[in-house]
Amino acid sequence: MATDTGWPQLRVDDWTGTRESLHQWLQIVGKIELVSTTLINHWWNVTYDISARGLRTQILMHQSNRTFDAEFDFIDSRFVLRADTGDIETVDLKPQSIADFYHAVMGALLKLGVGCTVWAWPNELPQATPFAEDTTPREYDPDAVRAWWRQLQRIEKVFAYWRAGFAGKASPVQLFWGSMDLSCTRYSGRPAPASTSAPPNCPPWVMAEAEDRENVAVGFWSGGSDEGSFYAYAYPAPDGYYEGTLSAGGFDESFGEYILPYSEVRTSDDPEGTLLTFLDETYARAADLADWDRKNLEVNQDRLLHYLPPNDIEEHRQS
Repeated sequence: MATDTGWPQLRVDDWTGTRESLHQWLQIVGKIELVSTTLINHWWNVTYDISARGLRTQILMHQSNRTFDAEFDFIDSRFVLRADTGDIETVDLKPQSIADFYHAVMGALLKLGVGCTVWAWPNELPQATPFAEDTTPREYDPDAVRAWWRQLQRIEKVFAYWRAGFAGKASPVQLFWGSMDLSCTRYSGRPAPASTSAPPNCPPWVMAEAEDRENVAVGFWSGGSDEGSFYAYAYPAPDGYYEGTLSAGGFDESFGEYILPYSEVRTSDDPEGTLLTFLDETYARAADLADWDRKNLEVNQDRLLHYLPPNDIEEHRQS
């Protein structure tokens, strides 16, 4: 039996109510990012970074000649807004309605002098009740959120290492608030055909911007299996991409993607190695079938070791 690897266990069904609350809170703040930043390809300006305390906005936001940023602090269970004036406003993360959180955040923005108007309804969810009208009491379990965040920290390390092996265009490791998934994407450098997919309550131009270049995307979300799943897909998928077998994970016809259950990674003797194998194999299959210029696009993630003195190399390995 595999030993405890430090990868947290969290059943998807054990935090459904809390996850649904947090998902909409992330969307509210994501929409503030949307109107306070300049569009960067594939919506990279409106995502979240994994931080040492929770999730933080990707880049500086601008309103009324002021700059500000925001962070979901899962340690202290509060949402934090920070302005360049040195002023800080916070909103408690606690059981409350979507409307209560929305009004508290918009009020905090006004206090900081960075008030703005957002598209105030959720995207990529089957029910799109405007935030200000969603007054139903909601759950919030801080321990479950911290466990999920700890999962993301573990996953981010592996995704970042995988990203580092690519010298071509690659996305940051980032959490998208539309589908609440942590992802990373590699690009061939070639254009892609217009996307025809349409998530619920989401205008078609969103996916047109997201998928306008040939890519291989990997990610993690709270779905697909009992403890959530890793996914991988190629867009557009070359002929034969989803045929054959993988060393870890496999094709799931219901999702139309490669899927690797989180529990299989968590309980393996080498979680990081298992996940990295899934990322490498799903990428390599697409890159080979679609004739990507792998020789020039790929790079050795550990090349720093070639430059370090022997003593520094040993310290680096131990870390």
